[in-house]
Amino acid sequence: MAASPASPTATAAVPGHRSAPPAAGAGALLVVGFVLMSLNTRVAFGQIGPLAPVAGFSPAMVSLLGLLPPLCMGAFAPLAAVVRRRLGEERGLWWASLVLVAGAVLRMLSMPGLFAGTVVVSAATAVVNVLIPVLVRKRFPRERVGAMMGLYALSMGAGSALVAAMVVPVAQAAGSWQPAIGLAIVPAVLAAAGPTPQLRHRPARPAPVAAGTERAGRPHVARTGLAWSLTAFFGVQTLAFYTTLAWLPSILVQAGLDRGAAGTGQALLICGVAAGGFAAPVLAAKRTDQRPHILATILICAAGFTGLLLAPTGTAMLWVVVLGIGLGAGQALPGVLYAHRGSDHDHVTALSTMAQTGGFLLAATGPVLASALHSATGAWTAPLAALTATLLICTATSMRAGHDPK
Repeated sequence: MAASPASPTATAAVPGHRSAPPAAGAGALLVVGFVLMSLNTRVAFGQIGPLAPVAGFSPAMVSLLGLLPPLCMGAFAPLAAVVRRRLGEERGLWWASLVLVAGAVLRMLSMPGLFAGTVVVSAATAVVNVLIPVLVRKRFPRERVGAMMGLYALSMGAGSALVAAMVVPVAQAAGSWQPAIGLAIVPAVLAAAGPTPQLRHRPARPAPVAAGTERAGRPHVARTGLAWSLTAFFGVQTLAFYTTLAWLPSILVQAGLDRGAAGTGQALLICGVAAGGFAAPVLAAKRTDQRPHILATILICAAGFTGLLLAPTGTAMLWVVVLGIGLGAGQALPGVLYAHRGSDHDHVTALSTMAQTGGFLLAATGPVLASALHSATGAWTAPLAALTATLLICTATSMRAGHDPK
């Protein structure tokens, strides 16, 4: 990432300080590196769903591979605060990108490598997830926070959609799932290469305060309703996202679509995720009250699940896109909420860490519970209805995250 020309000492000394705008060349490199890293962030997690029917992965395998990313991202999210204190945001993100490359290579080597590499990729992604909102808050003016978080979500969805659309043809042409999994190496290498030229710049070092600890009379985040509301909103949205990512192709196949069409459905879902992920933060960042955006996100997701539950096969793809828009908004909107509700960089880090730790651990239960409900009932009706109900019930607990009473 491009480093800001602002003095590291001055930046570290002022909580919540934003770096001065970089020169045009440095700013362009910052954005390019940001986009390349964003393209890679969810690529690995969108491969298993389309591959499952083609590669013959068992339901137990799909469930475990759907469980590992949110479980590991929740478990490793607190590591991001340590990485930030030791390396700063820019270098921390670069090292996380290198680890992602290693994990992407490991995933294609063998079946045990697929599981181990998924753990490695998920751990590195946990660091990226927490540090991105902090980087955006620090390096960009407040009026550009929404645009940059939208660009992050759009790039993330575009990279994942492109690879998701390619995995089935590559697996069928190669006669093996491994080359299809290996597609993720390309965006991982680009993500690591993008910010490499900027490593000569010294990053601003944040003050050595652990994420979540008290500062100037501020209570620990775990004692605030704001943090718990953020965790509830992010957790339920992420539970819905990873459950859908793991099982949508199987849902579409059981609804009567062929395997190729189911893979296309996964790509359409992720295109919707990209569109919703771009629009939601751009619109929300312009307002001081994001409660209407939270409500709209929940209702769009609920409409998408209801459409899949009730609509005939002919309109399934329409509801897949609607669902993708809602899920994309639910993944991108929290980044704006962290940046707007946080009082300084440490507070943003603490809010982001707590919401993602608790949220991802909650989300890890989604693919497994959906599989259990499907096995018990023999259909996807119960899992889709349960996801819809959970989203609607969560509405009340999510509202505090969108409003600052001060």
